[in-house]
Amino acid sequence: MRGVGRLCVMSQPPGPLSQLRRGHEELVLGLLRKHGPLSRGELGKRCGLSRTTLYDILADLVAAGAVVTATQQEAPRGRGRPAETLTLNPDAGQAIGIDFTRRGLHVAAVNLAHEIVGSASEPHAADLPWEGRVELAERLIGSLTGTGSGALRLGALSAIGVGVVGPVEGPEQPEDDEDPPPHPVQLLLHERFGVPVLLDNNTRLAALGEAIWGAAAGGQDVLYLRLSHGVGGGLVVGGSLHRGAYGLSGEFGHITVEPGGARCGCGGTGCLETVASIRAVLDAYRAAGGRADDVPELIKAVQSGDETALWLLDGVGARIGEVLAALCNAIGPSVIVIGGELAATGAPLLDPVERALAEHVMPVSRHRVRLRRATLGEAAGALGGIALVLHESPLLARYPAGPDLAEDPILNQTRTP
Repeated sequence: MRGVGRLCVMSQPPGPLSQLRRGHEELVLGLLRKHGPLSRGELGKRCGLSRTTLYDILADLVAAGAVVTATQQEAPRGRGRPAETLTLNPDAGQAIGIDFTRRGLHVAAVNLAHEIVGSASEPHAADLPWEGRVELAERLIGSLTGTGSGALRLGALSAIGVGVVGPVEGPEQPEDDEDPPPHPVQLLLHERFGVPVLLDNNTRLAALGEAIWGAAAGGQDVLYLRLSHGVGGGLVVGGSLHRGAYGLSGEFGHITVEPGGARCGCGGTGCLETVASIRAVLDAYRAAGGRADDVPELIKAVQSGDETALWLLDGVGARIGEVLAALCNAIGPSVIVIGGELAATGAPLLDPVERALAEHVMPVSRHRVRLRRATLGEAAGALGGIALVLHESPLLARYPAGPDLAEDPILNQTRTP
């Protein structure tokens, strides 16, 4: 990506040796972008270059200002001086992640040294138009700017990673189809900030965030489910984020659990979203005689031992568990992560999920699947957007490029290979 993929431009004569050296530089920069601060020894183990070549490359990158010395690591007692670590220059660029949920906005910013510059959130009306949402995003981003050493500096902004609700069409459309146009939010954000804007489904980005930094950190096969105003998820399969044809992966909320049941926003009936979304759960609770206008009130009812709330969540959890079990048998994840506001109801919802998994997952694998609550909270989608920008994780190694906007005269966007 322009402004992200290459942090350092050094004048060198053309030719095979120059290209080889450029490849070595990109390898070292990519490792620092992926892992954050590393010592020279750690870089040597990961890059496979000879000590002489690596040190020569590092000397040039440090001299050019692309790489700087980071805080020294603590060394075990009696083993000499702490190892000096190197990191990408924080001033070389910054990235913003924005999660446009149905009823709120979450913003996070980091620099290229993987240091979090700041984060901010604010709810909004579900019918707020894109122009209003982008204005709100601009204001929240503005709240992160300042004069301190850790403040977001828009002049150093490299790119913005954005999550939105619903399918995001990818590059796999039939050859006779036209390329999908940029999303309105891409155009609006690029107009305001003048940097590339990368886009994907926000729940899929939340899955990416949890797989990199959260409850499933390091997992190679991860299934993520978000229980919020909508129900959706994301998959990491074989160490890569799975996007699916036409960007349709992760629509777990539209798996039928009640044939002929309530009408769903997707046009179907009896989808998991009609049973396990916030509105569906609250409506069912009130219909059964309970009183709760939002999830915090439902949680209070659960904590007080309200039998209606406990009975309802037990049934909802069983339905969720049945869907997850079927997905486990088809995909074979090692970790299942459940996030979203409803996950905060805790054991009354998650215990029946676990029982359903134990009952319906194939015996050969049921004891190998671990169920965990998400840990990143509202920031998960925004952090996934940042990961999309920094291209920092091996989970993105085979991530499709999405709509080809590299030559778009408006967005002027490119992607890191």
